[in-house]
Amino acid sequence: MISTVNHAAVAVPGVSLGLGRPKSSPPARIPSVASPSNPSSNISLPLRKPLYISNLLNPLAVRSILRCHAYEANRSEIFDFREDAPAEAEETARKVKIGLYFATWWALNVVFNIYNKKVLNAFPYPWLTSLLSVAAGSLIMFISWATRVVEPPQIDSDFLKALLPVAVAHTIGHVAATVSMSKVAVSFTHIIKSGEPAFSVLVSRFLLGEMFPLPVYLSLIPIIGGCSLAAVTELNFNMIGFMGAMISNLAFVFRNIFSKKGMNGKSVGGMNYYACLSILSLLILTPFAIAVEGPQMWADGWQQALSNIGPQFIWWVAAQSVFYHLYNQVSYMSLDEISPLTFSIGNTMKRISVIVSSIIIFHTPVQPVNALGAAIAILGTFLYSQSKQ
Repeated sequence: MISTVNHAAVAVPGVSLGLGRPKSSPPARIPSVASPSNPSSNISLPLRKPLYISNLLNPLAVRSILRCHAYEANRSEIFDFREDAPAEAEETARKVKIGLYFATWWALNVVFNIYNKKVLNAFPYPWLTSLLSVAAGSLIMFISWATRVVEPPQIDSDFLKALLPVAVAHTIGHVAATVSMSKVAVSFTHIIKSGEPAFSVLVSRFLLGEMFPLPVYLSLIPIIGGCSLAAVTELNFNMIGFMGAMISNLAFVFRNIFSKKGMNGKSVGGMNYYACLSILSLLILTPFAIAVEGPQMWADGWQQALSNIGPQFIWWVAAQSVFYHLYNQVSYMSLDEISPLTFSIGNTMKRISVIVSSIIIFHTPVQPVNALGAAIAILGTFLYSQSKQ
């Protein structure tokens, strides 16, 4: 180790030091230096590498005068002590965690849509199917809270008041999407639902007065055009299914708006937030589901489905209910870790995975023009996400 001090060389009484860098090989030891506190003692410094000192004005002020720069004698660069290494490791771990959230979110959503469509094909009662989805989620969270697997949230009346409009919009959007999938193919429902950004911009612009940059408005052209092209070329087009998807888009836009306005400053995490949302949605949906369909229709339809499908129908119902809660819960948990823009891009990629997987599993016939419309709409959604940066 070499230590250097940049000062003009002067003679210091009582101290014998080599000044300047010698031309010959350095000695193994440097001369002894008298200690300022004890002049009779000498400090011997054994070193393999030399220590050169160019200036000592006062032995008693050595500590305040000397400024040393240390570097390894056998290397050409200065040591780089990376203080930010722990931060980089933490950021890497966070990215891995987000990647796992996204992969789990997409996988759970694909599984839900498959079982949801199986149930609706055998049991065409979307109101009860929607009710069972939020009921399963509520039951899961009550058990989690009771067993302390998840810490119960600390909520108050202000929190519930802010959550109520979010729950109303969520309930409408969920039921409308389920009605849509009971009438048309899963792929068609999600193609139409990819037009949600268009509703978001229009509602924010004309109802809230929010302004957007020009690229955002331009990105709506492929979204609206692609959805329109997919709709007019759909082989099994159904107006109820189409309108259900459109109402779902509008409802989820208002859900997002209410969430932003009412939940600012609330400290409930993503998992508990969605749990409270499910419970409130269950309370809202139950009387409407009974009024629209009713227990008698459910009993007759259930017996018919069991006779046609067999006991595995019960597994389908349980799977679609549980996976609905799980995929939504993971999506809300991911919102704690990522920005809304990243979430929007992830949502676009989720729709692609659902559309492709449903076409393969259900052997949905797709015309080339219909596939082109879907691709244009999804591309427009991606451009919308990018233009909002």
